[in-house]
Amino acid sequence: MQLFLNTFGTYLHKKGELFEIRIDEKSKRISPKRISSIVISNAAQITTDAIQLAMEYNIDIVFLDKYGDPYGRIWFPKLGSTTYIRRKLLEIYDKEEGLNAVKKWITRKIKNQRDFLKLLIAKRESNYPGVNKDIIKIDENISKISNISGNIDDKRYSILGIEGNSSRLYFESISKLLPRKYKFKGRSFRPARDHFNTVLNYGYGILYGKMEKAIIIAGLDPYIGILHTDNYNKKSLVFDMIEPYRILVERPIFYQFSRRKVKDVYFQQEKQGFRLNDDGKKYIVPILMEEFDKTIRYKNRSIKQIDIIQADCHSFANYLIGKKKDF
Repeated sequence: MQLFLNTFGTYLHKKGELFEIRIDEKSKRISPKRISSIVISNAAQITTDAIQLAMEYNIDIVFLDKYGDPYGRIWFPKLGSTTYIRRKLLEIYDKEEGLNAVKKWITRKIKNQRDFLKLLIAKRESNYPGVNKDIIKIDENISKISNISGNIDDKRYSILGIEGNSSRLYFESISKLLPRKYKFKGRSFRPARDHFNTVLNYGYGILYGKMEKAIIIAGLDPYIGILHTDNYNKKSLVFDMIEPYRILVERPIFYQFSRRKVKDVYFQQEKQGFRLNDDGKKYIVPILMEEFDKTIRYKNRSIKQIDIIQADCHSFANYLIGKKKDF
């Protein structure tokens, strides 16, 4: 389990061979054998003897700032959880295990896209034959991904090509389903050429931060990618693992545009496109947070949608070190 110390005034110290957490007058003791990592934020305190106990049990300690972003960590200096996880991540790169991990992430992303389009079509009275054709093609791409075998170096561009084709079909369909005012021609980045892509890019930016934090807390290295190649200061694993969770941004943003709730005054025009202004950010962030915090059933338990990212990162890390057969 992860131990989160995120309440102001929380105090963690060692009591015998146990951790003791004190909040005001209340205290609780926990065996280090039950803890995989300790996450500290919001002016919580930890003593040096508690840090030493954590090191003895190879428990990773992560410090978060007031925004929830990691700014430091302590881990056991010898081979163990975090180092071992990173080494195993490097080891699967040129093996079929690495390819299979990528296939799972990309397939899950494409299925999310397909399922969302099916949901949107089912709720509409009008027929959208073009969207239905796109869904069929996206389904074909899922089959193509499943049939790929070998290693990632040989199949990287095939996977990226199929994924790119699915995304193109998906966003073409999304545009078809939007009111005329908000229709767009394909994805555009910074600056985006239209309002929809402007908001989408901003939402993805928030999601990238959540993804990186989950990766670090799980003991993975955000800079060691499998599908996305390693470049200086490029968080390749973030780009790899974020794919299945993009729907958490796409879904609420689509509904805001389809219901005509996004106002022109939320945008500032630039030479080659648009950017979201402060009013736009204030409007969209609470909507995204509400989507992130929705509770759903996932793997036989109730969990917030955003917490699925952390759960999946831990599952992947445990798979790498042999504690799980799958992830």
